[in-house]
Amino acid sequence: MASSSAGFVAGLTLAALASVGFLAYQAAASVPDGLGRPHATNSPDVGTAQTPDGRKDPTALPAGSGTGVRVVYSVGGERVWLVGEGDKVKRTFRVSPGTVDPAPGVYSVTSRSNSITGTDGTPVEHVVRFTEVEDITIGFSAAVDGATPVPAPTAKTGGIRESRADGNAMWEFATIGRLVAVIP
Repeated sequence: MASSSAGFVAGLTLAALASVGFLAYQAAASVPDGLGRPHATNSPDVGTAQTPDGRKDPTALPAGSGTGVRVVYSVGGERVWLVGEGDKVKRTFRVSPGTVDPAPGVYSVTSRSNSITGTDGTPVEHVVRFTEVEDITIGFSAAVDGATPVPAPTAKTGGIRESRADGNAMWEFATIGRLVAVIP
C-alpha cells in the first residue's frame, strides 16, 4: 500500500509540475515583444502622445506598454496608468518613486497589506507589492497623512508613493496576480 500511495503522490506531483510549466509557457508567450527587455528602438516614448491640437499629452497611455488589464508604471515619467478591458485607461496619476527602481518588465502583484509602516518609518496604507530589487521590496502605497515626500537619496526605499485617493483606486484595481508593466 505504501508504494502505491508513493506512486500516486509522485504522479500528482508530476501532473502539477507539468501544469505549472504549461501555464508559465503561456504567460511568457503572451508578453508583447520588447516588453521587459530594454531596447533603444522598442522603448515607449512616455508622454509623447499628441492631443487633438498637437500638444504632447503626458497622461496618454504609452505605446508599447503591453495589452490587457494591467497596471503600467513609468519609472522615468513617474506616472501610473490603471488599464482596464480593451486597453481603456481607467485612471492615471503621478507618483513619487522610492530610491530603488524596478527593471523594465512585466511583473504581477505578489502581496498586499492594508496598513504597515514603510521602510522610511512613515505609516502607509493600501500597499501593493510586485517585486524585489537587492532585497528591497518594490510596491505602491499611500502615506496615511497624504504626504508624498521625496525620500532621502541615501535611503534604500522601494515604496512608490501615491495620494490617498490614488492609493484607494490602486487597492481596488491591483489585486493579487494583476499584471504590472514597468516601462522606462
